[in-house]
Amino acid sequence: MNSEFPSESSYRHQREQFLAAATSAGATLTSYAHPRCGPFGETLSTDVAVLGDPQAKRRLVTLSGTHGVEGYYGSDCQIDWLKTFVPGSLPKDVAVVMVHLINPWGTAWLRRVNEDNIDLNRNHQDFTGSLPDNRAYAALHEIYACRDLNGPERQRADALLAAQIDEHGWPAVMSIVEGGQHSHPDGLFYGGRAPSWSNRTLHQIIEAHLAGAETLMCFDLHTGAGEYGHPMLLTITEAPYPALAQARSIYGPWLYTLHTGANTLSETGVAATATGYTSQALLNALPGVQLMPFVIECGTYPGADVHRYLRDDHWLHLHGDPLGAMGRAIKLNLLEQFYPADQDWRAMVGLRTRQVWGKGLAALETLTQ
Repeated sequence: MNSEFPSESSYRHQREQFLAAATSAGATLTSYAHPRCGPFGETLSTDVAVLGDPQAKRRLVTLSGTHGVEGYYGSDCQIDWLKTFVPGSLPKDVAVVMVHLINPWGTAWLRRVNEDNIDLNRNHQDFTGSLPDNRAYAALHEIYACRDLNGPERQRADALLAAQIDEHGWPAVMSIVEGGQHSHPDGLFYGGRAPSWSNRTLHQIIEAHLAGAETLMCFDLHTGAGEYGHPMLLTITEAPYPALAQARSIYGPWLYTLHTGANTLSETGVAATATGYTSQALLNALPGVQLMPFVIECGTYPGADVHRYLRDDHWLHLHGDPLGAMGRAIKLNLLEQFYPADQDWRAMVGLRTRQVWGKGLAALETLTQ
């Protein structure tokens, strides 16, 4: 089969670069094989690199690719940091754990979601109980399930979306759409009805590489929300947590605190009505650890533009051909929304991410004294 799938930015390249840099840095590597393949038939996995004592009491964790296509930013930051790491330079009793592309299928296929159309930041739920019930989404679902990319159904969907925005305003409509839903598997921001492969793998990683720590900082790396080229440092949880005061003391006014839940809005552009975030999952899984869960969110384009290209990619995987010429155009547009080709943008977010990690490592070093 001929494929026109973009190869300019590829999962295979990112993984090869990460593994090479981690090996050169002296890291211990563990791989978690994914059951699916990429668009070129390549095998997929999530890789974990540990630098320093794996039993260290204090650990800094970097997590890339929760939203697959956003993983190119996170992966590049991890690779660049590894390339400049000096073996033996970590403070005593401090380790660095790099989780590379927790949603490898999404990164490989240039999708924000996973192989089951699941948004991982809506998937960390208690599936033994009642799931969040976003009933308002049902009235909007036809906007995202239409069979046309440019035809009459798309025109009707666009008109419905415009009418909803005119009546309720963009923030209110997006709070419903982005809040996550578990009722429509073919819908947008679907949270799933069971733990995804990435969810289960993250918990394996927590057990193997994070449990046993006393103090832990985790940085979940994202793009899309916020002002262009501005990396926001956030801590996103459902409620205040024990180490929040310490997190604020380290980062001061740079840190934005967001507690998610129904009827919550945020000027950051991050979905505040959603639950099931990775940050909260870490807190739930490590109750005895002094855990500071952070998110670095690097702004790209206006929310309405990002949303439009997300809709196009959603249509592509419901009704189109991701390997065809139209698929290539849609994929390149989506990649630009979440990983701009602008070298100044890339340099800025890379620099700021390294600054944030450096400050975290310095704080962990003082905690060991």
